[in-house]
Amino acid sequence: MSGSGQSRPLTGLHLLLTYECNYECDHCFVWGGPSQTGTMSLETIEHILGEARALGTIEWIYFEGGEPFLYYDTLVSGVRRARESGFRVGIVTNAYWATSEAEAERQLQPFVGHIEDLSISSDAYHGKKDGVTCPDVAREAARRLGMPVDFISVAEPEATGVAGSFGKLPAGESAVLFRGRAAERLASRVAAKPWEQFDRCPWEDLRAPGRVHVDPFGYLHVCQGICIGNLLQRPLPEIMNDYDPDEHPIVGPLLAGGPAEVVRRYGLPHEGRYADHCHLCYSARRQLRDRFPEVLAPDQMYGPG
Repeated sequence: MSGSGQSRPLTGLHLLLTYECNYECDHCFVWGGPSQTGTMSLETIEHILGEARALGTIEWIYFEGGEPFLYYDTLVSGVRRARESGFRVGIVTNAYWATSEAEAERQLQPFVGHIEDLSISSDAYHGKKDGVTCPDVAREAARRLGMPVDFISVAEPEATGVAGSFGKLPAGESAVLFRGRAAERLASRVAAKPWEQFDRCPWEDLRAPGRVHVDPFGYLHVCQGICIGNLLQRPLPEIMNDYDPDEHPIVGPLLAGGPAEVVRRYGLPHEGRYADHCHLCYSARRQLRDRFPEVLAPDQMYGPG
């Protein structure tokens, strides 16, 4: 990668199959909800898989959203083609579809032998449907089918002793990161801190990302809403080779001094205190969207559809 000094290769592509979701969770990074638009076609998935093969370092392909099971036929076909291409495959879902044991097994059966990780969202933001705790039903069905499965959970904002997550949400409980919808709906529920102290990005390896997200429009995100190129316009190997984090208009200042440096470099108006690093970063980026429309994209990452 030009000028970056990267030593770690890109090994994961997380496909945001859709921005649409049946839930509208307060903590959502990507403003997922019923009114959101933007869904991958199978043709786009095949193109992305071809770019992943061309790069030569990708090991994992994840399908997530929004809620990927809303576009079930595309998800099934995409997972199978990713597996046939030699990638390890994972899915992230809220398991809204697991309304009974029989239905959960029916939904999961086509993925048996094709995925190596099923991550199910199970927390205060997701859960019961008509008296059924869908994530629990889905997890038990996956176990019966011999599928690797675990819960991922986002704690309530007031929870103490819960660590944030570096990169992909891990199994278990993680703290809220106040970006996307969480910046607007949850940030007021925690004690704010002086903006000057947010002098680094603690959650993403922006210099040498091990995984990136690609959305239905082809945007390649090193963090949700910070793009380094478009896979539908340029080849992935070319994007990664040309990526110079220090020269990127948002990543550069983040590496130099975190969200506080973004504010200083562009002379942005700001409050005196913010909930966390992500809160200040997201607030700054929203002000810069007109200046960097291809970098701070798409609209779905910055507000309701």
